Amino acid sequence: QVQLVESGGGLVQAGDSLRLSCAASGVTFGDYAMGWFRQVPGKEREFVAVISQDGGTREYGDSVKGRITLNRDNPRNTVYMQINSLKVEDTAVYYCAGRRGFGLRNFEDWGQGTQVTVSS
Repeated sequence: QVQLVESGGGLVQAGDSLRLSCAASGVTFGDYAMGWFRQVPGKEREFVAVISQDGGTREYGDSVKGRITLNRDNPRNTVYMQINSLKVEDTAVYYCAGRRGFGLRNFEDWGQGTQVTVSS
């Protein structure tokens, strides 16, 4: 059974940086592209970023482009996303997700989410 567990969320101030982690189990981690999404109540889930299986390819959503550092550690089955220069509008629940192949949609497995709140 695939399990994805996010951590690192919390309350931060605008302008700060925050690093989220997602630890995977029950899956051959190197087979999975790993993505991050976020959602605010009442709004659609938004694509944030994705990293390919070998870490060589990354794609970012327009709202975070230029502010994200995305890496993965395959021996540790973990993906890391650092968001810099946080804005109040970055407040959301952040989810990590995994999929075979590569793309910005059709992710197969999801974590439970971690709340990020950015205060002004």
